[in-house]
Amino acid sequence: MAEQRVPDLEELDEKEATHFFNDVFFADPSPEAVYQANHPEDYIMEMPQSGELIRGRENMRKFHEAYPNTPSIRLRRVLVRDGLWVVEAINDYSGQVSDMTMIIELKDGRIWRDRRYYAEPFEAPEWRAQWVERVVF
Repeated sequence: MAEQRVPDLEELDEKEATHFFNDVFFADPSPEAVYQANHPEDYIMEMPQSGELIRGRENMRKFHEAYPNTPSIRLRRVLVRDGLWVVEAINDYSGQVSDMTMIIELKDGRIWRDRRYYAEPFEAPEWRAQWVERVVF
């Protein structure tokens, strides 16, 4: 059996990075394989809004496995610039929908640091309606 090559994430363009998130990062049923291949041992994931930091690849894998209701995630886009990725997505926790932005720093071809921001939708004030377009993302 041929060994599957783990991509150097720093070599991916935006289209390949989008494929990586949709088909591997957000979809792989084996988080151990995903984290082993794509995160160094000193990986850090930060969630500033809740004041949480997960330190280490193994802790992140365990967090992922223990998560009670994994959301469905719809990727909007991935921007790739010099070892930095910005990921825009929509999380759906069984009807509780929020926008998510991930700022990902790469090191040695792997996800080294990951900062996540979540925002729930809100109703736009009427006073600015004359200058804006209403859109659905």
